[in-house]
Amino acid sequence: MSLTLSEVERIAHLARIEVSPAEAETAQHHLNGIFSLIEAMQAVDTSGIEPMSHAQDVAQRLRADVVTHHDPDGAARTLFQSVAPEVEAGLYLVPKVIE
Repeated sequence: MSLTLSEVERIAHLARIEVSPAEAETAQHHLNGIFSLIEAMQAVDTSGIEPMSHAQDVAQRLRADVVTHHDPDGAARTLFQSVAPEVEAGLYLVPKVIE
């Protein structure tokens, strides 16, 4: 598939993008290059190849889910909530956004 210059200009018009004739020709060349690459990729036989979530077979290193800060008397929470506009029963109060 390749785009004509008039198709590039129409796409620019639909996208409300003003392009000069020189820019339209450059965009046509770039878009046709992208379409050629897509066609070449689609021509590759991928039957029998298992889909992958990542290009390399790597595993995410996860840290242990452990408490790193312990605040038994609630001093830190009190300090953090002291600058909040509204607090009630240890909870932050926020305006209702869903009716």
